[in-house]
Amino acid sequence: MRHGSIPGGRNAPYDPHEPGWDDSPYGNGHGQPYVPQQPAPHPTVPRQPQRGGYPPQDPQWGGYRPQEPYAPYQPAGHDATGYDTGGHGDDGHRADYGDYGDHKDDAGSSGTLTATRGDGGDDAHDGSGRRGNRRRKKGKRRALRWVAIVTSVAILGTAGAAYAYYQHLNANIKKDALNLGDSKATKSKANAAGQTPLNILLLGSDSRASKENQKLGGAKGDADRKPLADVQMLLHVSADRSNMTVVSIPRDTRVTIPKCTDPDDGHVYPESTTDTINTSLQHGGPGCTVATWEKLTDISIDHFMMIDFAGVVSMADAVGGVPVCVKDNVYDSKSGLKLTKGDHVIKGKQALQWLRTRHGFEDGSDIGRTHAQHMYMNAMVRQLKSGTKLTDPGALTGLAEAATKALTVDTGLGTVKKLYDLGNDLKRVPTDRITMTTMPWGADPQNPVAHVVPTSAASKLFTLLRNDQAVDGKASKKEKADKSTTTTAKASPEGEIAVTVQNGTGSASTPAVPRRASTVTQKLKALGFTQAESDSTPQSQSGSTITYPGDDDKANALAVAKALKLPAGVVKKSSSAEGITLVIGADWTTGTTYPAATDTKEVLDSASALNASDDSACMKVNRYNRW
Repeated sequence: MRHGSIPGGRNAPYDPHEPGWDDSPYGNGHGQPYVPQQPAPHPTVPRQPQRGGYPPQDPQWGGYRPQEPYAPYQPAGHDATGYDTGGHGDDGHRADYGDYGDHKDDAGSSGTLTATRGDGGDDAHDGSGRRGNRRRKKGKRRALRWVAIVTSVAILGTAGAAYAYYQHLNANIKKDALNLGDSKATKSKANAAGQTPLNILLLGSDSRASKENQKLGGAKGDADRKPLADVQMLLHVSADRSNMTVVSIPRDTRVTIPKCTDPDDGHVYPESTTDTINTSLQHGGPGCTVATWEKLTDISIDHFMMIDFAGVVSMADAVGGVPVCVKDNVYDSKSGLKLTKGDHVIKGKQALQWLRTRHGFEDGSDIGRTHAQHMYMNAMVRQLKSGTKLTDPGALTGLAEAATKALTVDTGLGTVKKLYDLGNDLKRVPTDRITMTTMPWGADPQNPVAHVVPTSAASKLFTLLRNDQAVDGKASKKEKADKSTTTTAKASPEGEIAVTVQNGTGSASTPAVPRRASTVTQKLKALGFTQAESDSTPQSQSGSTITYPGDDDKANALAVAKALKLPAGVVKKSSSAEGITLVIGADWTTGTTYPAATDTKEVLDSASALNASDDSACMKVNRYNRW
């Protein structure tokens, strides 16, 4: 109810708890005029004549004077000797006793509560000068008090609305289990600062389950078919958030899909070695695709995010379009993409066509499509980081709606807050340290025309990620400042350095190589490290590491690495280490000297790497799809 006006004023809100509203002559707060000729008591003052203002004995209303009688009701626009004459709540007058003030009329309402005394306004009455000076000071205090009260109510109301909208966004998000496999990759160990890498699997579903997806993707006959994960990208974010590597895998890659159990109906899908990776989504949902990636890479995946056709369209629209480039006119009848040579900003259905185009780019295979997707993602990253399209609340709200409706995520990421926190975490990575890659591949011996398989270069790429090494070969400013792989301290004599050796060559899909720990332990003893001991505790680690607990042990740990020809980068301080511990990973399955270090340039060249800061990239068009 508006202060300074009688109930039922045109601008007064409806209050279902106020007596007399259903049939009240004062109106319902939604435009019914006040009807003075109908004898009805004021809702809060039984047996009182109709009056303007509020009863002095009712402490819930501000601006009253207990000693003064309040005047009879006057029609709107007429003075009532110091009382609010706002009979309909919009006449613009203010009351002498109404320190709560009145709002302006409809033609110029500011919605701001103002004091009725001492504010210099033309409508401020002083009760013919009889009480103006005497009450001015108290009026200001009461005005400030009412400003504080109304502001508090407004804040609470806004908070309530914000909470309701937050819950609305949470309800938009669809959730599913993270991993449906029986065995899982070992979690990455924390670095000296307690930080761990972050691995997120991005999936694009070709579901036709909804009418909108059928309209966008065609093939209405596939409405009842289980969706395929035709787009798959692993985001590896370094532990210190200094760099990110994105690895795409061609959808036609033949892999081992592990046994998965559908959480909805309990159906068990047996392990498969003949299917392509995009079919893993049909084995119980995105959790089976996660399990497949972990089996392939031995990298522990923390979260997944899946989007469908409609989600791609809404996200592209929410950021205002995404800039792309083609080197020639291109037309792909399969996806519907048709563009002229040069730069374009694509959005809506056209953005989806770009991401789905295969025949129109490069050699017409799925490899070219992954490259086009990288260009699109890099451009979107630059758009979001620049914030040029998201400077107003409407755009932000649109993005929030689009993102939450578009996504299916794992249960550990199923709230707006967690998505927001993840976004802030990813935002820390500099654009020029984000590298897009495609898994190095070769023709599948079983079906060289239709399928591909990972190559040895792919294994090297996955090893870099498991060891949290930046594929761009750069070191962050923090890494350079820390100089974690060097020390000025002098190592102890070899015979005084205690080393524990563990066999971590096993994985979720491969048993450990027998006696690896004892073999390397004997080598260390031969090199003078007589306190070296093997430990039979089961381990599973893709990359070999040497960890140490404190700074005093760093020089000794580096001495062990040098003796076995391990790169200094595998030597890490760990809060969980009890002493110098060497874990022999799956990257060192034979011999007593560590294999030569991976050449990051070789990996990048074979993975078609593209840096996110490169805005000059332009897609090569298949010569059969030019027009």
